[in-house]
Amino acid sequence: MKFIVSRNELYKNLSAISGVLSTNNTMPILDNFLFTISGNTLTVTASDLDCTMCAEIELSNVDGEGSIAVPSKNLLDTLKLIPEIPIVFSTIEDGDKISLRYTAAEGKYDDHCYPGDEYPGIKPMEEFRSFEIGASVLHKAISKTLFATGTDELRPNMMGVFCELNADDITFVATDAHKLVRFRSNTVKTIDPTSFILPKKPLQQLKGIISGNNDSIKVDYLPDGSRIRFSFNNIVVYSSLKEGKYPNYRNVIPSNNDKSFVVSRDSFLQCIRRVGIYANQSTYQIRISLNDEITTIAAEDIDYSKKAEETIVGIYNGEPMEIGFNSKFLREILENIESNEIQMDLSQPNRAALIYPADQQESDEENLLMLIMPVMLNN
Repeated sequence: MKFIVSRNELYKNLSAISGVLSTNNTMPILDNFLFTISGNTLTVTASDLDCTMCAEIELSNVDGEGSIAVPSKNLLDTLKLIPEIPIVFSTIEDGDKISLRYTAAEGKYDDHCYPGDEYPGIKPMEEFRSFEIGASVLHKAISKTLFATGTDELRPNMMGVFCELNADDITFVATDAHKLVRFRSNTVKTIDPTSFILPKKPLQQLKGIISGNNDSIKVDYLPDGSRIRFSFNNIVVYSSLKEGKYPNYRNVIPSNNDKSFVVSRDSFLQCIRRVGIYANQSTYQIRISLNDEITTIAAEDIDYSKKAEETIVGIYNGEPMEIGFNSKFLREILENIESNEIQMDLSQPNRAALIYPADQQESDEENLLMLIMPVMLNN
């Protein structure tokens, strides 16, 4: 098997799929990239069994077909240091070594390789259902929700992003029980309502490679909720889906909030960052005192005799109230909202607060809602 490929094209595609590779694989073969030649197409594959990414590269100079598994680290490290130039790959010594050459007098690198049939195959997806979503919509949905996913392995169903598709819109939800994010878009609809939980890893990989992409992404999923596939350009991402039932997020979103606070997002965020420095570093607790004249944000760490207090200009409607939040969680929420002003809806100091862009309308194509649970204030 022998082929010639552009260094830049190969390195770009291997870099795009390399994030799937794991450092603690149970199968040593998964430390390799799978190279498969069929006709004039090279398919490179990376996998950790739960998530698999493939990229196709069209070739103009090919001799032979087949598949081999190539050590990923050595190959990436080598390509990173090679200038843009056509590279000749060929198998030698009965196919258990691979040779990489560029401008024969300048570089020649040989490495061990493994038979491609030792690499785990991709399970075929039959009788799947499909929908399409804009890459920019999916990128925004991932960016807005991924930070709020849970990390508690005792609640594996919360360690992913819940996706709910129906006749009116598509909704993405993430929560770790302290904060919750709901992103909704009416640009995707279906006559076959469905829901599933997307694991973090494929979403992290998708977020990186679809940034700035304005194309459409085809999504195929099995009705039994076991597997999903994302296809766009020359990339295909396969992933298993998380098992279990996602918590009923609608039940934790409070209604009838009789208090609201509208404030500059940037001013509020910078204030939280500064005051949060003086909060107790185990609780990150800050106190927000709201009234119609002035809003005060304060923090204190009695153990180290430090405290901070700032006032901020905003528009508050409602009875005066004091409420406590984890400054770290509140900061994360504000950092993931892009509008100039945000609105915070509240009811009681012991009930969740809703935060969303102040200029957001129900008729908008996209709707973002974030929720943060309060913390009990120290006297």
